[in-house]
Amino acid sequence: MLDLKGYGWLLWDGVQLTVMVSVVSMVGASVVGMVAALARLGRCGALSLLVEAYTTVVRGIPELVLLLLVYYGAPTLVQDLAATFGHKVVVSINPFAAGIATITFIYGAFASEVFRAAYLNVPAGQHEAAAVLGLSRLAALRLVILPQLFRYALPGLGNVWMVLVKATALISVIQLPELMRNADVAARATRMPFTFFLVACLIYLAITLASMWGQARAEGWASRGVVGGRL
Repeated sequence: MLDLKGYGWLLWDGVQLTVMVSVVSMVGASVVGMVAALARLGRCGALSLLVEAYTTVVRGIPELVLLLLVYYGAPTLVQDLAATFGHKVVVSINPFAAGIATITFIYGAFASEVFRAAYLNVPAGQHEAAAVLGLSRLAALRLVILPQLFRYALPGLGNVWMVLVKATALISVIQLPELMRNADVAARATRMPFTFFLVACLIYLAITLASMWGQARAEGWASRGVVGGRL
């Protein structure tokens, strides 16, 4: 057994916060990704180009840089702009909100590509059948396209989730007491960095393996036709 010198509770608190940030961010990223994918596939060329620029730029910038830009850069920018107009303001961002907002923004770009590819994989005949039945575009999307889209998107979303969970370690740099931050605090307090960082690695691995198992079950469930809606 690993001797954690009474700091096991600190790791447990970090795990809870890490899972919370991961789940909330994944939900947010899925919503952003779906909206972005539909906007890119829509008939408005300007909106499509804007979304394409968003996904391209965000996927090309390191997550840590964007996190620091949001948490440290944005408040400073607002304060400087206010000072330009003769106002003195102090702006601070809650690290929990900053972490979730940044991760959601980043992985919403990845999720949008997953949803876009899934939409394009839905057979054209399904769209045509919905039109023949007289369904509106919204009704066809809700009743025919989305159920099949999610089946195609499951593998990609599973990969986004696993990468997102590991990316939560980056929010330790903004002092949010998630798993990595708390492991670092415990390692410094006990002078046992190998032990605590090893435990953190094992916890992330356990989350990843559990996610892979859940993804395999979900894909099997979908392949049996439980998730579908084909006309």
